[in-house]
Amino acid sequence: MEIVLKNISKRFGAVRANQDISVAFYSGRIVGVLGENGAGKSTLMKILSGFQAADSGEIWLDGQRVRYRGAQEAVRAGLGMLQQDPLDVPAFTVLENFVFGNPNLANPRQKLAELAARFGFHLDADALCGQLSIAQRQQLEIVRLLALGVRALILDEPTTGISAEQKELLFSTLRRLAREEGMTVLLVSHKLEDVIALCDEVIVLRGGRLVGRTSMPTTPQALVAMMFEELSPIDARPSLPLGQTALRVESLHLHVDRLHLHNLNFSLRGGETVGLAGLDGSGQEAFLRVCAGLLRPQRGRVCVGEQDFTHRSYRDFRRAGVYFTAAGRLEEGLIAGLTLTEHVALTDEGDDGAAWINWIDAEKRAAARIARYQVRGQPYSPIETLSGGNQQRVLISLLPEHPRALLLEQPTRGLDVDSTRWIWQQLEARRQQGAGIVFSSAELDELVTYSDRILVFYEGRCVEVADVRQTSADALGHLIGGNF
Repeated sequence: MEIVLKNISKRFGAVRANQDISVAFYSGRIVGVLGENGAGKSTLMKILSGFQAADSGEIWLDGQRVRYRGAQEAVRAGLGMLQQDPLDVPAFTVLENFVFGNPNLANPRQKLAELAARFGFHLDADALCGQLSIAQRQQLEIVRLLALGVRALILDEPTTGISAEQKELLFSTLRRLAREEGMTVLLVSHKLEDVIALCDEVIVLRGGRLVGRTSMPTTPQALVAMMFEELSPIDARPSLPLGQTALRVESLHLHVDRLHLHNLNFSLRGGETVGLAGLDGSGQEAFLRVCAGLLRPQRGRVCVGEQDFTHRSYRDFRRAGVYFTAAGRLEEGLIAGLTLTEHVALTDEGDDGAAWINWIDAEKRAAARIARYQVRGQPYSPIETLSGGNQQRVLISLLPEHPRALLLEQPTRGLDVDSTRWIWQQLEARRQQGAGIVFSSAELDELVTYSDRILVFYEGRCVEVADVRQTSADALGHLIGGNF
């Protein structure tokens, strides 16, 4: 499918997400869409796929101008988008999700089996979608879109949270769709190694404008130079004398759905950073929530300092200086529909039980945090209108300056290299002030770079890498695969 965008512009209040973008994409090509967080790439792809409407501009598909109202009309026009978190229904089976939006599909079970076999996917038609891994949910969404007849496919950060083997299967599928079926594939990604491995060419956005286009192959350095006017420096990570125990887990036993953690012991000291590695659903997410008071173990103790907090609430953990942020920014970390000012008011005053909120003061504090944390937004901006990177900056801005412990689930998920460096500068400042940090990540290089030690989870089991200086991303990858 030939896709032509002409003079696409989009604003969210004072923020110009896209500014007069004109670009064409051609059949049989895989094109990377690059740019720093907030550059406008996700907005442009959502406009193209019908999830958002442009303020001005035109979309042409195979020489015909289209004006679709919503994603369903875009799919009928032949263009589908695979979101970073696939838009499935967890309570439905694989087969029910497969026919969703396509109720007149003949022999859906047979069609699902044929498409899955064609690409080497292993999808149980009767399994609940909520039990699938991220990679399997992506595979289901791909075959569902193919059954709907799409001829162009957009993927938003598709390799976040999947293994190397799952990524290679995904890439093999995308190559076949482009080379053998003539599909147009657009890949939005912050992982330059993925773009270099997969794409035929890339376009680069910066500040809402199209600033470059180049054919592959090229170097990561050349792509970074196109994406950023200036990179944040990488500060040396100093060794710190460790403080007192901030958090301790003793003989933890936890059963959640099909996950079982047995007899897990762990302690975190002030000034220490501990990384959590593992495939999606291996136990690291549940472990973080136990340490934050969001899940309660069947047996064992969770202590903050020397006090037993095992059966205390998350609010009690917060009051004791233990703070948690979730990977799902809008699902758990922030509240869609609320402004930045309202988030600041809830965070600063909610734990104190204050009956009244001083909104003038809250707006001033929100403006100060926007300036300090370089958020592209206004105090009155609804949080969902910000890019993922700017939402993450807001999340970090809501953390206190002097916590006892920070429990962070994928704190740089979906962020570009510069935003990742900036987030870690803020976390490192808190560590140097005595905070202990526990974070999970799907990025092996990030775990090796920022951790003092690493806990690797695999099917509920856990092994510790005590000295990160003596390991590598490759060695860590073998452990994540269960090769203890």
